[in-house]
Amino acid sequence: MKYVVAILSGVVLLPGLAAAQAPGRTPWGDPDLQGVWTNRTTTPLERPSELGERAVLSDEERAALDAEADAARDQPPPPGRTGAYNDFWLDRGVRTSQTSLIVDPPDGRYPAKTERVRESDAAFAALRDGTQFDTWEDLNLYDRCLTRGMPGAMIPGFYNHNYQILQTPDYVVILVEMIHDARIIPLDGRAHLPPRLGQWMGDSRARWEGDTLVVETTNLTRRGDERVRYLVHAASDQAQVVERFTRVDAGRIDYSFTVHDPATYAGPWTAEIPMVPLGGEIFEYACHEGNYGLENILAGARQAERRMAGASR
Repeated sequence: MKYVVAILSGVVLLPGLAAAQAPGRTPWGDPDLQGVWTNRTTTPLERPSELGERAVLSDEERAALDAEADAARDQPPPPGRTGAYNDFWLDRGVRTSQTSLIVDPPDGRYPAKTERVRESDAAFAALRDGTQFDTWEDLNLYDRCLTRGMPGAMIPGFYNHNYQILQTPDYVVILVEMIHDARIIPLDGRAHLPPRLGQWMGDSRARWEGDTLVVETTNLTRRGDERVRYLVHAASDQAQVVERFTRVDAGRIDYSFTVHDPATYAGPWTAEIPMVPLGGEIFEYACHEGNYGLENILAGARQAERRMAGASR
């Protein structure tokens, strides 16, 4: 813990120091990625199949899709469902010119999934759509407010698509608002942890290639694979995630990542997600395991079981 405090204490001094430096560089000369950024967008991760290999939308098509998304907001839930947040709480953003966030393969879609994943995804989807929750472990790690894993933590979802980037000469820190993950990434060339040591967010190491920060993440835990992947694109314990951050101007970071995961996909895939200034601060995301949502889901499942048992008598 003392090392984390030391890192963040050094960062507190940066704004004043940076003012004396040339724009776009830290006091020690690295490209300056610091700030509070958002990647919110309604651009889908996968390209609609009818668009084939078409990568770019016209301005007219973008406007029409934004209007369509606006019209679909705050629709009543299907019969028998409680629904979720109304639109006041959501922060979807707008369409970019990309037809999908995935840019490789050229069709903008995931590579074929392995048989292992097809079977487990189907089983978990069936569980999630029902009410047979026997234990808190039947809910995924996102529902339980533990993590979105990688690369899920860096992909926009429903809200809180916000990131604060801090830098010292030896570390880059990425504070993720959603699920309050903090990625403390060394720049000193140290080796990755031994493969047996898996972590929710993996083990990340960074380096500079010219003006681009390259972050390689390994050591994702197998515990996150089945319980996060279905909803938020987590990878298996065999995965390597390679991210690239390039500050192109004051108002944009070009961000991309490539997933190599032979246990999940037939080949690698790459997504590009621009990041722009949030224009505000990151606030606490107070989701935590054991909150009333988890308790009520399990209570509802037990009540449904009692009702069914009574009806069968």
